[in-house]
Amino acid sequence: MKPADIPENEEERLKLLDSYKILDTLPEEDYDAIAKIASSICNTPIGLISLIDKERQWFKSHHGINATETPRNLAFCAHSILNPDELFIVNDATKDDRFFDNPLTTEKPNVVFYAGAPLNTTEGHALGTLCVIDNKPNSLNDSQKESLKLLANQIVGLLELRKKNEELKAVNNKVTQLNEQLNTFAFRLTHDLKSPISGVNFLLNVLKEDHSNLFENTAAENYISLITNRMGYMSSLIDEILEYSRVNTENIVYEDFNLGTILKSILNNIDFDDKIALNSKDLDIQINSSKIGFVQIFQNLISNSRKFSNKEKVFIEVDFKKDKQFYNFIYRDNGPGVEEHYWEKVFNMFETLENGNNENTGIGLATVKSIIERLGGKIFLQNREDGKEGVCFHFYISKKDVLDSK
Repeated sequence: MKPADIPENEEERLKLLDSYKILDTLPEEDYDAIAKIASSICNTPIGLISLIDKERQWFKSHHGINATETPRNLAFCAHSILNPDELFIVNDATKDDRFFDNPLTTEKPNVVFYAGAPLNTTEGHALGTLCVIDNKPNSLNDSQKESLKLLANQIVGLLELRKKNEELKAVNNKVTQLNEQLNTFAFRLTHDLKSPISGVNFLLNVLKEDHSNLFENTAAENYISLITNRMGYMSSLIDEILEYSRVNTENIVYEDFNLGTILKSILNNIDFDDKIALNSKDLDIQINSSKIGFVQIFQNLISNSRKFSNKEKVFIEVDFKKDKQFYNFIYRDNGPGVEEHYWEKVFNMFETLENGNNENTGIGLATVKSIIERLGGKIFLQNREDGKEGVCFHFYISKKDVLDSK
């Protein structure tokens, strides 16, 4: 028996093999199918996808035998990777000086015929082989040889795709970690800012209520009013950043709730001057989703309708329907609407419309979008179907069983 030589590029080859994170992974249907197809095309009882590690050959797929690995010094595939540009074929191992006394030939699985197509990467390294094995002398015709090479290329394609997916996962995990750190930082910063802002607001109220005579009809009175307005804006900004941070860090809790009841509760808390009229259809219905998420979504939408309304009365319409996968909503109001070139921008953080409203922080709709996306949905703006003035938000949210299946 003559063990195979070690390739000159062995160190780089092993390093590249390790980068695929494929060794000792569970069986996968795509690889098993290729091994089976190779065995069928070549009319052999055994088909293997073999990867040559430092001390062993490990089978990613093993059609026709139960073994998952063998010592490298016994491996036919260790010879095959020495010539990555061609098939390695042994028609009768019992008559070959390199293999006639090899335990893999003299004992089970009784390798007599062997044909291996190297698994060559773009860097020029052979990671292993796609091989077919018979227990008797055999040979391949030109068509079978070509098929074996093409199938080997498919395996390399799967390995490359796997590697790219693993790299994307690593990047996504890093981005997720950084986002979590950023959200935590934003939450702590804004939470810590609430106390001094509350203190300034308290002092401003003291000045206005107890010492108003000192500032009446003076420039200082205007300055105090300006400071009060700006502090109100800062308070709103901090509250909305806190809400946005919570949306992206807190776990989603699913529960049953009545959609109509939620909307009525929101209106009771927002519509303190009886300015809003809600026209809704088919909302007296139980759904299972994030109750807190729905409160935040509609609270932001309704607050915006009230805040930006140019009418004495705010009319809001909410349409709802469901299908097998989603809860679907259309939200309309009778306000000034949003110009089409802003339809995507309004969902960006801190993006505000040029409408002169100093109360707008540009966070509310970003929060709405974030909630909906976490619930497996999407939100977008369109023109109202009836041609009337006003916003028209379309959004959908995945049902819990749909999200669980992904």
